[in-house]
Amino acid sequence: MSTHLADYDYILPRDLIAQHPLPRREDSRMMVLHRDEQKIEHARFVDLKKSLRDADLLVLNDSRVLPARHFSDDGKLEFLFLKKIAARRWKALVKPGRRFGRNDVASIQGVQAEPGEIFSDGSREVILAEDVDLLHGGAMPLPPYIKRSAATDRVSSEEDEARYQTVFARCDGSLAAPTAGLHFTPEILGTLPHVFITLHVGTATFRPVKTKDVTQHQMHPERFSIAPEAATAIAKAERIVAVGTTTVRVLESVQRKIGNIQPIESETDIFIYPPFQFRVVDVLLTNFHLPRSTLLMLVSAFAGRKFILRAYEEAVRERYRFFSYGDCMLIL
Repeated sequence: MSTHLADYDYILPRDLIAQHPLPRREDSRMMVLHRDEQKIEHARFVDLKKSLRDADLLVLNDSRVLPARHFSDDGKLEFLFLKKIAARRWKALVKPGRRFGRNDVASIQGVQAEPGEIFSDGSREVILAEDVDLLHGGAMPLPPYIKRSAATDRVSSEEDEARYQTVFARCDGSLAAPTAGLHFTPEILGTLPHVFITLHVGTATFRPVKTKDVTQHQMHPERFSIAPEAATAIAKAERIVAVGTTTVRVLESVQRKIGNIQPIESETDIFIYPPFQFRVVDVLLTNFHLPRSTLLMLVSAFAGRKFILRAYEEAVRERYRFFSYGDCMLIL
């Protein structure tokens, strides 16, 4: 094990960061990691079922990404609205924050916006002159490593609106896509036993780790829920296949909160890094993650840091596509 941030780093050529999705969701490549044998195989996502057992149960996150990214009418400020605090008051990330100080005023879709309290997580209160819904009607909050031209950056393309969203998304609330689910089509999902949980992805999952000792990093809470039908199916399953790190965090959090999987609505700030004893998840389907990220630490806890870094080195050699619109990894 290692708690040193530098031990979760790797070199990634920029041209391997996927800037657009493939024409078809299901055409992604899939690296298969066999933990027991420390063996790596190369496959296609369409062959997922061949790597699983008939009795496996897939658990997927059905949270829907909110188009909550807005710009001031003069184009100088970018707002990512996180949640509504009260009437006309919102919590948001603002860039650049220095241009939205105590005496500054902005206009968003013709509505005056003034700065309020600055919160401990770096977000700030935005006070509006009128009560409008800013969690909808904006652009999709694409990750900063996905670049768009200046002409198209402030509006979502039809491609991003359709593809930076899973085909099974139904519960509004996320500020980023649960990207392991982006590969599924209704047809593929229909061939596999599955249930849904919900975790609304906030900024906690993607906030950079700034402490040299990773144990000192603090995750901010994210909301989740498990419905009764899903809880029953998960509790009875022979083997659980978690689709994405958000699903892992929900299942392992509930197991630790309650002692078993039950219907629940709650929050989690669980931070999974080596060593960690997984009590629910048996198999993990996930994308390739950023260097030094909490997500890379989670998969390192699941498969072993050295094995994961070796797999990432091979993915670079084999020119896999990385991050949100990239290829995936199945860890058995």
